[in-house]
Amino acid sequence: QLQFVESGGGLVQPGGSLRLSCAASGNGLNYYHTGWFRQAPGKEHEGVSCISRSGRRTYYADSVKGRFTISKDIAKNSMYLQINSLKPEDTAVYYCAVIRSCLSDRTTWSTEGKWGQGTQVTVSS
Repeated sequence: QLQFVESGGGLVQPGGSLRLSCAASGNGLNYYHTGWFRQAPGKEHEGVSCISRSGRRTYYADSVKGRFTISKDIAKNSMYLQINSLKPEDTAVYYCAVIRSCLSDRTTWSTEGKWGQGTQVTVSS
């Protein structure tokens, strides 16, 4: 089972950008569907984006489409989330996870394993 270490979060102004990184240890990312999730204060974890094992399929929550881009580097065993045009409602702790399937329906993004420590993204002026 993969374990992840998330990084790259920070405090940014609305409209700003960040690039989140997720370093995986264990088997290669090409064996797994993976995704980015976030948890805002007082809310449940929310699926943000997923990428298939092959990397050929990517899907996004409607709230982030056109602003977020998921990618992965198999050689570095790392996954990334480029987030642009940040809004205050993007404020959350962001996590990466292995998921059972990466399809357009976010309800299929069932996570496996425990959450890591995440990385905090705060959007505020």
